[in-house]
Amino acid sequence: MNLGRNYLALAVKDIAVSYAFYQQMGFEAVPDCGSVEEKWLIIRNGDIQLGLYQDMFPTNIITFNPPDVRYIQKSLKASGIQLDQECDESTNGPAYIMLKDPDGNSILIDQH
Repeated sequence: MNLGRNYLALAVKDIAVSYAFYQQMGFEAVPDCGSVEEKWLIIRNGDIQLGLYQDMFPTNIITFNPPDVRYIQKSLKASGIQLDQECDESTNGPAYIMLKDPDGNSILIDQH
């Protein structure tokens, strides 16, 4: 099962303050992946990628960007894993599913 790239989606209180903090740590905005004005932004430092999200999520989320979320959904369901949010398997293109790990951590599997 190819989960693709992953990053931690951080629920931030003030995206401008958070972005300035991470810039001091060497992170840079990924081109065409959000903005401070849009209140979401993907940032990168080498191979490390983080998402900053203001007013979108109540908690931090582990995020994966697979090539085929529908295949992953079928595989997870066949394994008996319960999904909190399913996607329509009869469609193509961008879609996402959500689930929680045994400790209640949210996982977003988001095909762009």
